Amino acid sequence: MRRNGARPGLHWAWVVAAVTFVALVGAAGFRATPGALIDPLQREFGWTRGTISLAVSVNLLLYGLTAPFAAALMERFGIRRIVASALMLVTLGSGLTVFMTTGWQLVLLWGVLVGLGTGSMALALVATVTGRWFVRHRGLVTGVLTAGGATGQLVFLPAVAALSESHGWRAASLVTAGAALAVVPLVLLMLREHPADVGLRPYGEPEPAAEAPAPAVPASPEAPASASPAASAPASPEVLVPASPSPEAPAAVVSPEVPARVPAQPAGAARRALGALADAARTRTFWFLAGGFAICGATTNGLVGTHFIPAAHDHGMPVTAAAGLLALVGIFDIAGTVLSGWLTDRVDSRILLAVYYALRGASLLVLPQLFAASAHPSMLVFIIFYGLDWVATVPPTVALCRQHFGAAGPVVFGWVFASHQIGAAFAATAAGLVRDHLGDYALAWYGAGALSVSAAVLSILVGRVRARGSGTGENGGRLVLEGAGR
Repeated sequence: MRRNGARPGLHWAWVVAAVTFVALVGAAGFRATPGALIDPLQREFGWTRGTISLAVSVNLLLYGLTAPFAAALMERFGIRRIVASALMLVTLGSGLTVFMTTGWQLVLLWGVLVGLGTGSMALALVATVTGRWFVRHRGLVTGVLTAGGATGQLVFLPAVAALSESHGWRAASLVTAGAALAVVPLVLLMLREHPADVGLRPYGEPEPAAEAPAPAVPASPEAPASASPAASAPASPEVLVPASPSPEAPAAVVSPEVPARVPAQPAGAARRALGALADAARTRTFWFLAGGFAICGATTNGLVGTHFIPAAHDHGMPVTAAAGLLALVGIFDIAGTVLSGWLTDRVDSRILLAVYYALRGASLLVLPQLFAASAHPSMLVFIIFYGLDWVATVPPTVALCRQHFGAAGPVVFGWVFASHQIGAAFAATAAGLVRDHLGDYALAWYGAGALSVSAAVLSILVGRVRARGSGTGENGGRLVLEGAGR
């Protein structure tokens, strides 16, 4: 019998998506800690915010630069191995922080180990999973999985802040380490690499058209029909599984009892990642997407995610209250990202990105006037608005990478995401230095608002893609670029 996944009526793609979501939530535990722990670390060790921000910047930088290589490694060694190894790195890096005594150890543990671990499960994982397992609802699932990071922030941020206040920052670090470790068995037991591993097609992919039967050929006297085992054997059900991504390649016929596997890429992971970058870098589309996403990282993870809590604390707001506000960003981020995924399936992704960035810029320009010792209604309006926009940019960016770069889309998105984290790393350090030298964060907020408006312009400059004829496009057609995109 053909296997249908976890149970009749449930496609295994949804199981894979659920496990991926939980893995992203577990890894996001550490993403919630830096902003809540800056003040406790500063009090205990006497480090400046610039020093602590440097460790956060190294983390954000490696988080991004690891992503394209992780996408290629997933193709070569499998999603399950890479994700499980990444979770172990996060566990190690977060757990060992309880023993650190100097700044370089903070950079090594927070920056290097956790950066490599979280980077291996960055948004390139989302692009890989949705690209392999989904045809229908791909944009929606991308939005839901992207919201996994926001869910982790929602779950862990209030707990991290409360633990650091009541039991010290070490207890908070151990909790985040334990959360990442707890997900490893689930990944090893439930995650599957390809739909063919469970005898299925990607969710929503239509069944191939039945081929007309070949005309009968009379058997020759020298080769009687009984001499052919295939002629005398009873017919058995068959499942057509694509043997390669090329539309010209014929489909392989395999037994449903022995599911076909997509062969590993012959090229090394580093060669494939660098090759995808070299090809993409020849296009203006790549640089427009990378530039916009660098600004996206600077205005979210780098600035708000790292410095919102200490900035609010500068104005007299308790750390736990500021952490609660940032957790609310996570709540509305889930809704905004899922909605963005739904819209990505229906609206021009370039327009969506332009609107998201413009609205983000407007909100950041008014933020410096909203800080106070308590969360007044205008600050709550900002939190709701900014939360809806936080990572709503991801589904349309993933879609544009897939449309413009075809099968290399997940790896190219890994490089676009690397630019996101380069921007985040720059903003995390720059904002810390602004605070150390000027005494407040106002200049950082205004600069981020202006950059967001420029990202909206870059998004409009991305060219359109339309399918034509028979070629290598996502829907079987050749990708033809219009406008300024290439």
